[in-house]
Amino acid sequence: MSLPIRRLLLLLAAAGLMLPGAARAQELIVDLSQHLVAITTGFTGADVLLFGAAEQGEDVIVIVRGPPTRTVVRRKERIAGIWVNQDRMVFPRAPAFYHVAASGDLAGRSVAEILNAYRIGADFTNLRPRDRDAKSPEVEPFREALIRNKQRMNLYSTETWPVIFIGKRLFRTTIPFPANVPTGTYQVEVHSLKGGRIVDSATTPLVVSKAGFGAAVYDFAHNYSAAYGLIAIATAAMAGWAAGTIFRRA
Repeated sequence: MSLPIRRLLLLLAAAGLMLPGAARAQELIVDLSQHLVAITTGFTGADVLLFGAAEQGEDVIVIVRGPPTRTVVRRKERIAGIWVNQDRMVFPRAPAFYHVAASGDLAGRSVAEILNAYRIGADFTNLRPRDRDAKSPEVEPFREALIRNKQRMNLYSTETWPVIFIGKRLFRTTIPFPANVPTGTYQVEVHSLKGGRIVDSATTPLVVSKAGFGAAVYDFAHNYSAAYGLIAIATAAMAGWAAGTIFRRA
């Protein structure tokens, strides 16, 4: 038996011990196979297993959103045969990552249909630009362009992923993180539905962080940018001198 499934069974047992009475309500239980995605040298992406338990007969929706980031969307226009940036719009708190999964018939619906139907994930369907751009008639085209750009980078869902039930209560799904996944703290939200209404919700955090030698270089470059620049220049100069010496001897 795999470690995630054993953890889930222990959670179910604990819930059963804590809730007295034969007719007790069974809460939504959720966990992840790992709560840290470490980005090391050669990182090519990662799949995180989400698993849990819900009431029999319920459907499940999973929303994974990355940290809010300032995102600039630019529109290019062709001038004198050259494409140049013209207008732009700033979205100060656009999610860096957005993933949607659902069970049953919900898995066959589009991301926008699910989020609009259940009024969840408003930061995806109603991305807000900065205040001075909010009244512009161009907001919707720029918003659509932002979503297309993120989908092209595999950072926003283009379709609803499936949540698979194992038996009557246990469920699981995979959260795919691409190689270019941004670092930060992610929120994993799980909603259980019955009769078309959300009856329970659970949230758990997940951290994406650089690790190893790459993380040390990244931190040094950001915390000591002047020293990092001098070292980079000195390294380049030494490499050039060494190459010149080798070619002269040859």
